[in-house]
Amino acid sequence: MEESKEPSRRKFLKQTSFLGATAFSIPSVLDAFPTAADTGSGQNYTFLFQGDSITDGNRTRDMDWNHVLGHGYAYLIAARLWYQFPAKRFHFFNRGVSGNQVSDLMSRWQKDSIDLKPDLVSILIGVNDAQNTVYGNKNATVFSYENNYRVLLQRTKKQLPEAELVICEPFILPVGKIGDKWSDFRREISGRQSAARNLSEEFGAIYIPLQDSFNEAAEKYPPGEYWMWDGIHPMPNGHELIAREWIKQNSSGKFLTPYTGKSLSCIR
Repeated sequence: MEESKEPSRRKFLKQTSFLGATAFSIPSVLDAFPTAADTGSGQNYTFLFQGDSITDGNRTRDMDWNHVLGHGYAYLIAARLWYQFPAKRFHFFNRGVSGNQVSDLMSRWQKDSIDLKPDLVSILIGVNDAQNTVYGNKNATVFSYENNYRVLLQRTKKQLPEAELVICEPFILPVGKIGDKWSDFRREISGRQSAARNLSEEFGAIYIPLQDSFNEAAEKYPPGEYWMWDGIHPMPNGHELIAREWIKQNSSGKFLTPYTGKSLSCIR
């Protein structure tokens, strides 16, 4: 009996020792942030996350801080910045609404964006616009998407001239119904990706590229369902991917400069 247990015991100890060593060898995500003592600029900085269901993240419409930021990338970003910079007293709002297109953002922009007076506005919008076109809405064109998006950004710049703009690239993967109409979805989303990128340059916004990151992740660790369960909505690890890319691209954001310490970029 004892002899049969011993090999298993040695194996277990070997595995746990390896896991312990591995845990210490993997760089911590939080180590990628400047130290908490680095205050500098960004005191009382207000962040606003806008978009569709990917941003919404099933958030509540109350002040329950377990759920008010949703359960997606906005929550992950807020959690890390709040943890690392308690002295800065950051504020975070999530105003993503499931099913929204850019035209829906226009109808609620004053109340859900301008009136909140954010210092940073982060927008992820476009997949519903693309989907509606694929399923026959002839009014949901790339031109209307870009034009309406431009109006939003113009209004923001006019009423909040100091606000920092962040434009996130809309994305998809060939999973489920998206894969069934892949050529149509790819055509429509790519047009809106180009429009979003052009607008970021036009308005001096920070651009968050996401499609290539998802493509590379799905290629390295397939299948695509591991990252997006339906080709549109990210799995928890997909939201982690977005959060890391967002943090990486915002490493020179106004809310952190000037500062001393390590780079904000996450180790990937």
